[in-house]
Amino acid sequence: MKTLHAVRQDVQPLPIVVPRADLDLIESWVPMGARVLDLGCGDGSFLARLMKTRKATGYGVEIDDTNVQRSVANGINVIQQDLEKGLAMFEDHAFDVVILSQTLQAMHNTERILKEIARVGKEGIVSFPNFGHWYHVWSIALGRMPVSKQMPYQWYNTPNIHLCTPKDFEALVAQIGHKVLGKQLFLNGEPVELLGNLRSTLAVYRFKPQFAN
Repeated sequence: MKTLHAVRQDVQPLPIVVPRADLDLIESWVPMGARVLDLGCGDGSFLARLMKTRKATGYGVEIDDTNVQRSVANGINVIQQDLEKGLAMFEDHAFDVVILSQTLQAMHNTERILKEIARVGKEGIVSFPNFGHWYHVWSIALGRMPVSKQMPYQWYNTPNIHLCTPKDFEALVAQIGHKVLGKQLFLNGEPVELLGNLRSTLAVYRFKPQFAN
């Protein structure tokens, strides 16, 4: 594990604006002045955005070397770590909010990471592609694994190993003793209400341990 603090670097920072509907919603769920942990933070641009708009503090966790350097250039304190190894470096309830954005489907141990999110954070926020979208169902019915804007990989080279639907996620959250605080389903960046489980391409959830205050 390697921790890099924000200092001046030769690597140029990327723009802070990240035009993604799930991130706009996640931002609205982060309290002002919150201590935030962003898991799989990429280039750090979203956490940098939260630092600016929500006066947040905290850390990003990222494994990719280039993204780690970009995070530092974007002013983020980043820990270089494989999420599959857990979050043992953090104490219980160390953060107000823990974010895992469009990374859950690439995790080998989904149950473990959700438990760890609830351990180190007062609340967790997770977003993931909806495998139950009608196009995916139709593609499988025709005998082919789906390839779409949300899941652009072929079956033989995809990093997505644990695909699920919103209902699947809700069942797992309940099974491990967590409580859903809020959810929103999206299609092409717009909220979906009617037949959301079939029509949406992206799901965003906010949750906490069942008996947490």
